[in-house]
Amino acid sequence: MNSPSESPTGPTNFIHERIDADIAAGLDPSQVMTRFPPEPNGYLHIGHAKAIWINFSTAEKYGGVSNLRFDDTNPVAEDVEYVDAIQRDIRWLGFDWEERLYFASDYFEQLYGYAVQLIEAGKAYVDSLSIEEIREYRGNFFKPGKPSPYRERTVAENLDLFARMRAGEFDEGAHVLRAKIDLQSQNMNLRDPLLYRIRKVHHHRTGDAWCIYPMYDFAHGLSDAIEGITHSLCSMEFENHRALYDWFLEELETSARPQQLEFARLKLSYTMTSKRRLRALVEEGRVQGWDDPRMPTLSGLRRRGFTPEAIRSFLEGTGVTTRDGLTQVSRLEHAVREDLNRTTARVMGVLKPLKVVITNYPEGESESFDAPLHPEDASYGSRKVPFGREIYIEQDDFREDAPKKWFRLAPGREIRLRYACLITCNEVIKNDALEVVELRCSWDPESRGGTSPDGRRVRGTSHWVSAAHALPAEVRLVDRLFLTEVPDEVREGSDFRDALNPDSLTVLKDCRVEPWLQSAGPGERFQFERLGYFCVDPDSEPGKLVFNRTISLRDSWSKLEKQQKQQAKGGKQGKNKKKPRKQGKEAKPQAPDA
Repeated sequence: MNSPSESPTGPTNFIHERIDADIAAGLDPSQVMTRFPPEPNGYLHIGHAKAIWINFSTAEKYGGVSNLRFDDTNPVAEDVEYVDAIQRDIRWLGFDWEERLYFASDYFEQLYGYAVQLIEAGKAYVDSLSIEEIREYRGNFFKPGKPSPYRERTVAENLDLFARMRAGEFDEGAHVLRAKIDLQSQNMNLRDPLLYRIRKVHHHRTGDAWCIYPMYDFAHGLSDAIEGITHSLCSMEFENHRALYDWFLEELETSARPQQLEFARLKLSYTMTSKRRLRALVEEGRVQGWDDPRMPTLSGLRRRGFTPEAIRSFLEGTGVTTRDGLTQVSRLEHAVREDLNRTTARVMGVLKPLKVVITNYPEGESESFDAPLHPEDASYGSRKVPFGREIYIEQDDFREDAPKKWFRLAPGREIRLRYACLITCNEVIKNDALEVVELRCSWDPESRGGTSPDGRRVRGTSHWVSAAHALPAEVRLVDRLFLTEVPDEVREGSDFRDALNPDSLTVLKDCRVEPWLQSAGPGERFQFERLGYFCVDPDSEPGKLVFNRTISLRDSWSKLEKQQKQQAKGGKQGKNKKKPRKQGKEAKPQAPDA
């Protein structure tokens, strides 16, 4: 175990400091127990990853344990699919609860008994107001609450009604069970909160055994106490719920008294973490499912090619505080690039093929060039890249009317084919629509391996594949799903769908990749040289690989974001901006990306 002042991931955070204080006061470090309590009503997203990381890594730091407990108290929205997906995603992220898998439904009988205790103590009552009336009676921040006309029912009457609620005698909405706390409290959570409501819905674990279900606030803290949780770590949105959390534990005199500690949730730019809205995208068919590579779900990020190591590294870098703030998604993308740069093999693929015929290369012949699989790690080894008379290069690597600083292929220009040789463009073939469909080039046989035989300088380099040996592939260019920096804050009444990026997915069906990828399987990641990082999609079939672009080699959004911010400021010039040229002096045109 690390000493209290140290952390394997950097400086201690306020949660660690609180636990250190508890240990100094006598808590056995090995008794530290946390839990992650997801609702099985959707897939986990990147925001949940922070809660998972905090709970599991905190317990691990002190030699304690962390439980996985599903809050399955609302069968209307729950499904076994979500239970399975959540477990799969947590394990993928690198954490394990071992045999400590629990469900709130495991405690339904105990929770019912706790509710009966509150009724017997005069601390809970059955209310027959409608939900709308209850909301009106509770008031708001400016208006104090007033008691329900059913608040003073006798203990016997409340016990009878509650038992009949459980027996299924009443329709949904006829009655609820409420705690009797303080209708004048400034904390709305203490104004006689609901404890139970009637839900005549089949439960994925208990079937039809129950028709009343506990509310989250009631079930959550008491489930923590039943399991012996020492530190209940949750996001800041539950800060005002802490008083209610503690009230239940005190009134019921539970043997365990877990502490609720709140941390700032992860708020990521250009990322939606509203589960309700993500569900809408799935149900409306705007994405292909919860694991669509554009989705911020852990399943979606995994399918896109993000690594759990990169996500954990990113989370460690964000720290643990109580202050909300917007974290730029570029930080997550940077962590992904850093990890993939270290761990992925390099290969060549052509997304938009342009045929090149090397006229002075013998017909029907071919050869292979040796190419390393990783430029900095020899342990990856190398592969053979076949070469022949006909190859494909990227359409974007050729311009017929090239500007002066164009360093790729153009009529009369010479470039280097990666690992192979030097070629010169001699002729351009067009179709009837005057589109370039083929290039006729010549190669320098003395330049095998890509070296200049006489030391001449060749600045441009293109990736390529052999036309005769390349594998067909479909490539899905995945981009950010939203154009709005904070899509979660699109107000009710405005349609968050308007913020969707229409170019978040571009499908290229006629791509070619080198034959070394023949045995690549779903989930494997590669760097396509000069293009970005790509991951094999489960949609791949024999003879047709499908790739998702995980991320580009550079942050292509940073320049756009700067332009947007400048426009938002009204185009005002900052102190460090260059002055416009004087009239009569023409500004130089910007050179295209070489």
